[in-house]
This record gives sequence, C-alpha cells and structure tokens, in this order.
Amino acid sequence: MQLIAMLTMLIDHIGLVFFKDQAVWRMIGRIAFPIYAYFIVLGYKHTRNLKLYLVRLFIIALLSQIPFMLALGTRGVNAVGTLLMCVIILYLIENTARWIWLPAVIAMSVAMEALSFDYGLYGVLLVLIYKYTKSHYMVLCHFALNVLFLFLKGWVIEAYSIITTIAIVYAPTVWKQVENMRMPRWVWRSFYPVHLTVIAVLEFVISMKK
Repeated sequence: MQLIAMLTMLIDHIGLVFFKDQAVWRMIGRIAFPIYAYFIVLGYKHTRNLKLYLVRLFIIALLSQIPFMLALGTRGVNAVGTLLMCVIILYLIENTARWIWLPAVIAMSVAMEALSFDYGLYGVLLVLIYKYTKSHYMVLCHFALNVLFLFLKGWVIEAYSIITTIAIVYAPTVWKQVENMRMPRWVWRSFYPVHLTVIAVLEFVISMKK
C-alpha cells in the first residue's frame, strides 16, 4: 500500500504541475490520499508513543511546506499537515468529553478550511469514516462524502478516490499481500517533501528555459 500511495501521489502531482489539461493523471492520483488517511488511522491505533508520532508528522509537514507551495503554486497547508490535525482530532474524540471535543473539532475543521489545508474538511471526514465505520458502511459513507463535496465544491474527479476504499473493504487478501511489501522507513517518511522539492526544481528549470 505504501508503494501504491507514493506512486499515485507522484502521478497526481506530476499531472497537476506539468499536464494540467490531462485529467487522467489526477484520476489516478485520487487513489493516494485515502491510502494515507487509512494509514493514519492504523498509525494512531497502533503507535506506542503518540507524542513522537505527532512530532514526526509535524516535522514532515514542516519540511514539505515550502516545496508544496513552490511546486503546486499554493499558499495552503500541505496534506501531511491535514493528517496531523486528523490525529489530534481522533485523540480529542477518544480522550475528552463530547462537550469539549465536538466544538473543538468543528472549530479546527473551520480553521482548516479557512487556511486552505489540503483536503481540509474532506480529509477529516474521510479519516473519521475509516476510523468508525466498517465493511459496506465504509464504502457507502465514502460515496456519500464524495457526493457531498461534489455539491459543496464541485469535486468531480475526487469521486475516483472511492476506488481505494472499495479495495480496502472488498479485497482484503490482496491488500494483505501488498502490505507485506514493506518500504524502508526513511523512504516512506521522506518521499513527500523530497518529491515536492524535485517537482519545484523541475518547474523552476523549465520556466527559466522559457
């Protein structure tokens, strides 16, 4: 799954930067974020040190921010920053009273939308779907989420992201075999900021030649 996530994210960002008129790159890229969201849920569940997990996400998000802005031409916050917020939200939900976590989660979600976090509220809701639903309900909730954001933001291509959820739910044997293909930790953790840096450099070089 890690390899698929990295490859499809790379395809997505290459398409976004260099082939904006070719939607197929973005369609393939829709597979990536749900995998990262799914791994965040697994990571939150199995981590032995939540503080270290949060610090690690924060460092990756921090290292990725400038390459993210340069490569993709945005002033928003990168997807790892969104996933970091999602972990904090999961912690609040499971460790504080409802009268505390509910307004806190709403406020955080509003702030993420206002500050243009990558995926924003969509990312939060997808992580919650992966955390608190199973089997057919997970697919149905993800489908409903895509329909909601089709009306809210006109996200048509995002509908392809449900492919990942369908695979997680209905192809467990295949996913188990893929999960056994472990990626070196340094590659997994460094890929996001490194690939954004490379794209930003390539974009700069190409623009200089023009």
